[in-house]
Amino acid sequence: MEIATRVLQLGDVPELTELLRKNRTFLGPWDPLRDDAFFTVAKQGEIARHALHSHENGDMVPLVILNATGGLAGRLNISGIVRGAFQSGALGYWVSRDENGAGLASQAVAEAIDLATALNLHRLQAGTLPHNAASQRVLEKNGFRRFGLAPKYLKIAGRWQDHVLYQRILEQDQP
Repeated sequence: MEIATRVLQLGDVPELTELLRKNRTFLGPWDPLRDDAFFTVAKQGEIARHALHSHENGDMVPLVILNATGGLAGRLNISGIVRGAFQSGALGYWVSRDENGAGLASQAVAEAIDLATALNLHRLQAGTLPHNAASQRVLEKNGFRRFGLAPKYLKIAGRWQDHVLYQRILEQDQP
């Protein structure tokens, strides 16, 4: 399979905005509530500039997920990178409805693991809603192990929801 991710570019903003608009209802149950402004080129440009600034500072790695034709199919971030004794980051991703189930999320997560290893991170963490079996399969396929449940962890779809927590210790865990 071809490479499924690359670093976000400002030139991606119009295509990414359109992808988000098309997937607003599909992603709604898994996302915080978003106002209409979120789905504009202006807001997505602001978000992209912030992400790229954080990337320059070493705080995150903002990636786009690519489909077989090289178009945008979703996003993946390694965010909250903490150095020092922790050497950890948090993984988050989404794939558009049209590309769901094609293996892109699994491949993108595998590439993120390689990238995190190259960045000398010790650990990646990810959280899913308890009923998000598809995302849990993606993580487990990539060697993540469930390690807990965080009650009322994030405000998703307008309410505080529990999350199943997964981690991958990069030096030890192998799928």
